Amino acid sequence: MNKKTITLVGNGKMALSIARGLRDTYTLEVIGRDSHKLQGFEESLGCTVSKTLFSDANCEGKIVILCVKPSNLAEVSTHLKGQAKELYSVLAGTTLESLRIIRATHYVRAMPNLAAQNGLSMTTLVGDTQLKQNAIELFNSIGSTLWLESQKELDIATALAGSGPAYLALIAEALCDGAVREGLKRDDAMILARGLFKGFGELIATTHPALLKDAVMSPGGTTAAGYAALEESNIRSGCIEAIRKAHQRAKEMA
Repeated sequence: MNKKTITLVGNGKMALSIARGLRDTYTLEVIGRDSHKLQGFEESLGCTVSKTLFSDANCEGKIVILCVKPSNLAEVSTHLKGQAKELYSVLAGTTLESLRIIRATHYVRAMPNLAAQNGLSMTTLVGDTQLKQNAIELFNSIGSTLWLESQKELDIATALAGSGPAYLALIAEALCDGAVREGLKRDDAMILARGLFKGFGELIATTHPALLKDAVMSPGGTTAAGYAALEESNIRSGCIEAIRKAHQRAKEMA
């Protein structure tokens, strides 16, 4: 059976992450402005892709994933000839209305995260309902999906699932720093952190976070002492504020 072709517009980090998730399921075309960067994209991906410069770009009838910087949308739109069949945008804070500067039959906003490169993205979607099933099928290739009912919800989801890997990376690094301060070797701390996050992902898939916390925290124990320190440091308030600030920024970008 012939694979469907997906056209990625842009060759940055997110485009590469998505391509890594899609390469086994779809035939890939990548459109960019620099032939050397396109060649580097292919080498980093580790498989052959069709490489097209903006000057030769034609999106007529294609399934397109737009992966450029939001600030470059207007410029990029001038290079994309033809009318795409399906246009998916991963541009943060860029509304469906703004995307219509690029001609397409139907439009969907998608917000994957960095885990797309390992097929483990949590991708949120919103847009033309005619594409709902197609969008879910496409982005299920790089992980899990959630179709939302409004662009407001997608902007909030961007603050949580889209930006979330950066927040969790900060927490993981800080926990390792704490273990090193107490005397654990850095490499050992990193091994433990990786195992911790991998196991926690399985646990939270079926159990509410509050129940997980209660299951670990025994009266007067080590977890209770550490948990109290986190509360004293206002980590809960900090996480809530991070979502608010990221959502606010998404609205400003729109």
